[in-house]
Amino acid sequence: MRVATDIGGTFTDLVYIDDHNEVRVEKSSTTPPNFEEGILDVIQKSGINTAEIEDFIHGSTVVINALTERKGAKTALITTKGFRDVLEIARGNRPDLFNIRYKKPEPFVERYLRKEVEERLDADGQIVTKLNIAELEQIIEELKAENVEAIAVVYLHSYLNPIHEIETRKIIQALWPEVFVTVSHEITREWREYERTSSTVLNSYVKPVASTYLNKLSRELAKMSNSRNYVMQSNGGTTTFEHAKELPIHMLESGPVAGVYGSAILGNIIGESNIIAFDIGGTTAKCSLIENGEMKVSTDYYIEKSSFQAGYPVRIPVVDIVEIGNGGGSIAWIDEVGSLKVGPQSAGSRPGPIAYGQGGTEPTTTDANLLTGRLSPENFDYSVNLSKIEEAIKEKIGNPFSMTAVEAALGIIRIANANMLNALKLISIRKGHDPRQFTMVAFGGGGSMHAAALAKEIGIKKVVIPFASAVFSAWGMLMTDLRQDQVITYNRAFSNLDFVELAEQWTMIENDLQQRYVEDGVNENIVFSRFVDVRYVGQEHTVKVPVPSGEWDAEIVDEIIEQFHMLHEKNYTFRLQDTACEIVSLHVTAFGQVRKPELSKHWQNGAINEALKEVRPVYYDQEGWVDTPVYARHLLPTNQIITGPAIVEEKASVTIIEKGQSIFADEYRNLIINTGVEAHE
Repeated sequence: MRVATDIGGTFTDLVYIDDHNEVRVEKSSTTPPNFEEGILDVIQKSGINTAEIEDFIHGSTVVINALTERKGAKTALITTKGFRDVLEIARGNRPDLFNIRYKKPEPFVERYLRKEVEERLDADGQIVTKLNIAELEQIIEELKAENVEAIAVVYLHSYLNPIHEIETRKIIQALWPEVFVTVSHEITREWREYERTSSTVLNSYVKPVASTYLNKLSRELAKMSNSRNYVMQSNGGTTTFEHAKELPIHMLESGPVAGVYGSAILGNIIGESNIIAFDIGGTTAKCSLIENGEMKVSTDYYIEKSSFQAGYPVRIPVVDIVEIGNGGGSIAWIDEVGSLKVGPQSAGSRPGPIAYGQGGTEPTTTDANLLTGRLSPENFDYSVNLSKIEEAIKEKIGNPFSMTAVEAALGIIRIANANMLNALKLISIRKGHDPRQFTMVAFGGGGSMHAAALAKEIGIKKVVIPFASAVFSAWGMLMTDLRQDQVITYNRAFSNLDFVELAEQWTMIENDLQQRYVEDGVNENIVFSRFVDVRYVGQEHTVKVPVPSGEWDAEIVDEIIEQFHMLHEKNYTFRLQDTACEIVSLHVTAFGQVRKPELSKHWQNGAINEALKEVRPVYYDQEGWVDTPVYARHLLPTNQIITGPAIVEEKASVTIIEKGQSIFADEYRNLIINTGVEAHE
């Protein structure tokens, strides 16, 4: 049995494939701060025979939570003499340009814990000054006295030659085996001193937390089964628990990317290669773009970056995701100038929306959807008090705007939709993509509820609501391969390439990745994909270009340069055809291909009327109250079309289609929505 669990801000999801190749799902409440309890709860609730679990795949928010809540370890930094303030200096870019009170982000390591040691390499990786071991030993004693829990080691130019970092780690482990150590060359082999330092420090900061969490979870799982345990990574693949404990920063976007990967797999099955993956959970809404079946992966990633904050760079491969604080539990509120806002504050799972009856007092998107008839009280695990919801929305949102409770609830939904629409534009239009050429795959507890309206607004013709959409991210984990990425700086002009040296570099990277799999006890078929980061000479940043395996020659180089011109024009609207190009870094992805379950077809016979549950009034924008037929999803006959307005219900999610739209269930039990947008040639 192959089992996947995904921890969200509100719910913990579980998906597994049973003996008959059928997908089974379960949900339970997330249990912060002891998240492993929620996993054990949902496993127990599902009733599966735990002894039969062969592969356990897990997506977790433990790393991102530790960073955003500043609940990591007391961390120190050891660096080259003269470079202790790299974290403080950071970059000169100020996103909030005209704010004279702007402050740079505060470093995760205070200055008194940033220590300098005598050592130096030059820009070619050659030793200029040997590591001063006596000085290093003194620093270790000082950090012991400060009760430091984790140490980050970042030396100048160690991405080219890690000899001093390796030596430093050996000395620390010999003198202080209990402390957690991260060396920068294992996090990233790319240049840029500040970004390397930031990434290494953040890994150290979360390493004790992640190790403790994974150890506790591993012990609990061992009591149930002899499963192979894997963690979802930010790059869209999985890795072993042991590897994740060493490099936990790769778990940064552990849960969200699984849904994106699942969307790519589903798109391949149903013949859709251009997809916008759209995930609405209890706390956040996330979207990502898949073009020609490929997820966008970048190492130019930041946490806490906004139009007002520079954020903290993390130089690891991360699937390109836009995430906003809008979900089912997002709180509606009025700001100091009297504008209605929704999110980013969330009611979470405890106490949750007012509808949960667990002590929540602030109106949320879920409450607004209940009051407008989009959600039914019957589908909640709690006894829903609609009067209490109406009273809260009227008092806190309606009265300030002289609106009824229902009008205020519709206003909350409109604002939430506007926020989500901005996120969809950021991932598509703002990056040179025409949404009319894409299909939306919507999932998460709230994805299906908002998808049709948002798709119509942005111009998407077709929406797919996958089977088990509420737990689709966990389903995506079931379909993942093992994945490891390595990016190394290799700055060479195309006009001056040594093909023999280049081939040696590719081979070295691939052998290194292969060895990591061997050390992790992974014997699956390994497949490599190659990329180069390219820029025009004189530019600062790069464009990632896929390249073929095997030996290069002049003809292949010309093809790569032309592809770079094309991608640069697509991303930045122009090309410099006569300007010289150069490689900045080499990127290899190693996939450990594992056996995955096949998505089975399911044909449902019968008539549409047999799936009709009820007709209930629903409050629509422009239309007001409309009597709307409500259908049970599991009873929908295959390929029979329903015209809107209509609602399709299942236990954990609801799909809403408006007037002028239509919906049907396909042979894979996906819901296919025609949004009413005219086809685009």
